[in-house]
Amino acid sequence: MSTFVITAPSQAQTQPTPTPRPEVTPTRPRATPTPRPRRTPTPRPQAATPTAQPTAPAAWAPRQISGVALQGSGATFPNPLYQAWISVYKNVVPGVTISYQAVGSGQGQRDFIRYLTDFGGTDSALPADRIAAEAPDTLHVPMVIGAVVPTYNLPGLPAGTVLRFSPETLSGIYLGEITRWNDPKIVADNPGVPLPDLSITPVYRSDSSGTTAIWTDYLAKVSEAWRTRVGAGTTVRWPAGIGAPGNAGVAGTVVRTEGAIGYVEQAFAIGNRLPVPTVKNAAGNYVLPTPETVSAAAAGVTIPEDLRFSITNPQGANSYPIAGLTWILIRSQTYTDVPKAQALTDFLYWCLTEGQGAAVRLGYVQLPTEVRLKAMAQLNKVRVRGEQVFTTPPR
Repeated sequence: MSTFVITAPSQAQTQPTPTPRPEVTPTRPRATPTPRPRRTPTPRPQAATPTAQPTAPAAWAPRQISGVALQGSGATFPNPLYQAWISVYKNVVPGVTISYQAVGSGQGQRDFIRYLTDFGGTDSALPADRIAAEAPDTLHVPMVIGAVVPTYNLPGLPAGTVLRFSPETLSGIYLGEITRWNDPKIVADNPGVPLPDLSITPVYRSDSSGTTAIWTDYLAKVSEAWRTRVGAGTTVRWPAGIGAPGNAGVAGTVVRTEGAIGYVEQAFAIGNRLPVPTVKNAAGNYVLPTPETVSAAAAGVTIPEDLRFSITNPQGANSYPIAGLTWILIRSQTYTDVPKAQALTDFLYWCLTEGQGAAVRLGYVQLPTEVRLKAMAQLNKVRVRGEQVFTTPPR
């Protein structure tokens, strides 16, 4: 079992030559972290140590393959975790070089479908019709669960204040109907909190984003007005606000803008020392995103065989309502290089076992056992010219 020493991951990585198709550099801009605000941040939830750390069987070890370079691109949501995994894995299998470019889920999907990368990263599952038309041998491999959190820059609040947001308030802000921080609906969510008479600046993703897909999927479930006027997806026509690329871009814009509110994967709020509020769930309870409440969101969900499913606005008294899976996209039939396919499946199996501890330390949540086992089974489907390149070891 590998020992993790996690440092702050870089948001950008140098791209090796992608295969099997000609080299193409993704065009999406990479967000640069911005300076932290000079204020006392609201207390935020800390990741708890899991009681059962997934590990690979004692007899299993990744194959020591040499001279292989793997390139992926996609979601910014899991980028801190993916960079941590890549950093550690280069010491586990020195002969395999892995690069992941955080360009957003939409661009990552396009790169993968066009064979510009070996794997894609996405927080939004590919629709069935698009798979059938453009990438029929695509496999979705869930990696972790993460919370998407509203976060804000609201100076002058008493130290230790944790704001509360109802679904009606969040949808009203992003619909442009709630425009000031002392609006009666925000006041009703936060009795006794001295909210300022300050304009609200909603911040959204300007790129095609799986984080946006999770956020808008939630809003469409809790607000009929949002569902009919805006809808859900990796990109939408925003009624109000300003855009920024990537989770880091949204977090940085919130940091720089007094009165701003944005939505980011929780690790980016933690990394930028931004406050994390509670959100009212379907049971009527205000909950923080913790490993327990995010795990609860996935409990009781029917898991389809293709592993494409949503966990926003779940039932359950303790469920955090804005959570989602993030997937790695791989191919079952169209890889042409056996060592490369072996290296990729070994790496993903390692991430699903030894790598899960790093997920917790970085503020993500481990996959439920049932989902993790089904994710491992996806790796068994990868073949090169009919030859199976990976077999899940017995446990």
